[in-house]
Amino acid sequence: MDLTVNRSRLFNASCFAIITTAMAFAIRAGVLTQLGAEFNLTAKELGYVNQMAFLGFPIAMIFGGPLYNVIGPKRIAWVAFATHVLGLVLTITASGFWSLLISTFFVGFGNGTVEAACNPLVTDMYSGNQTTKMLNRLHMWFPGGIVIGSLLSKFMTQAGLGWQLQIGAILIPAVIYAGLFLGQQFPASKVEGASSTGENLRSMASPLYLFMLVCMALTAVSEFGPEQWIDPIMKNAGADPMIILALVTGLMAVGRFFAGPIVHRLNPTGVLWGSSIMAALGVYLMGNATGGMVYLSAIVFAIGVCYFWPTMLGFVAEYIPKAGAFGLSIMGGMGMFATSIFQPIIGGWLDEEASKRGLTAETADLATGQATLGHMVIFPLVLIVAFGILWFVMRNRKPAHADETLIAEQPQL
Repeated sequence: MDLTVNRSRLFNASCFAIITTAMAFAIRAGVLTQLGAEFNLTAKELGYVNQMAFLGFPIAMIFGGPLYNVIGPKRIAWVAFATHVLGLVLTITASGFWSLLISTFFVGFGNGTVEAACNPLVTDMYSGNQTTKMLNRLHMWFPGGIVIGSLLSKFMTQAGLGWQLQIGAILIPAVIYAGLFLGQQFPASKVEGASSTGENLRSMASPLYLFMLVCMALTAVSEFGPEQWIDPIMKNAGADPMIILALVTGLMAVGRFFAGPIVHRLNPTGVLWGSSIMAALGVYLMGNATGGMVYLSAIVFAIGVCYFWPTMLGFVAEYIPKAGAFGLSIMGGMGMFATSIFQPIIGGWLDEEASKRGLTAETADLATGQATLGHMVIFPLVLIVAFGILWFVMRNRKPAHADETLIAEQPQL
């Protein structure tokens, strides 16, 4: 491997890229009600706007995965920056439903391109147990960025600053990650055969990979379903929705930072199985809690979804390494594609539950939000069974590669 690779700077740049993605999710969740009021949109129409972010993500990853083998992570990272800037500027200047759809798609495409570049980049810089550990460290900045974005959105809203300025704030970490990536040497793939798209496809055709693909869809909906709709669902539960979001994602960030010992002790399959149990309990409790109990249920939910995304990616990197960057991209893309499908469905659930009670979507009461969470609990319940089976099958299997060879660390700039 090339010893001129500055691993620290590349990792830090990847973290800021993830922060950009996370702030886009958080601030959009924070201004969702404002967008509905300004452009006179129903909850279902807002669901279609949300869908574009989650749909742009997997499309970017489907293209970015195989392109990683051809053009490398550097060019993909610059595509991410360009589409982030384009999408954010178009969102700020949006004039209605259709312009919001288009601009949000570009933001989602930028988010997906970040994942297409950064996930395999980190797996190429770290090996063995370090892979899942550092992917968790990288993805701690997704909830960490959501904490930043949700609190920023709350304070800017209280200060009377409009949603356009809040969207504009996302440009700050985008410029930082572009500056950190500028002029850097990137590593080559560390797994023999992982840079071959044909070898990637053969590995992705395995029953284990296909099983994990289905599980990825369920874990993503379990995590992002309640989070993306936190304001309309929880606004009448007696607790501040953006504080709930900051609490959930803050705990997720801390949990992912200290993921190394947990993953080492329980192994990835044990972590996933335990997470599904806690996630199901957390969604159930949020659907039945009011007042101060909402915060307690949010803590349980945070513990549940904390390790889902990075541990799923780490599992593929460790046990199906020849799936390569393409396999990681499709895995992440499936998660976001499934979430995109359910955005208008969740909005429809809100409209339907509100209609049952003779209310409009804008005045949907507590029972509406709780009933919607009741629909969502089915996803982690299915995962309890799926990950229990996975743990039993994989309990004695070792990772496909377990060497600890690392790229030489360079001083941080």
